[in-house]
Amino acid sequence: RPIAGADSCQASHTGYILSGRMQVVMDDGTEGQAGPGDAFVIPPGHDAWTVGDEPCVFLDFSGMADYIKR
Repeated sequence: RPIAGADSCQASHTGYILSGRMQVVMDDGTEGQAGPGDAFVIPPGHDAWTVGDEPCVFLDFSGMADYIKR
């Protein structure tokens, strides 16, 4: 948030989880979790964090071009 200067990430992400778990909450309150072997598409307007003690390792195939842009 401090880097992007926004309350939520405004980039979209398309990826695949290798290990660990990730919780995602959208600006509208919709929530979901993803874990090993899951593919994901996360639209702009979200926050996400690692669930549990294991690091969440994933491949992000999109989203980096707009990451932390205001």
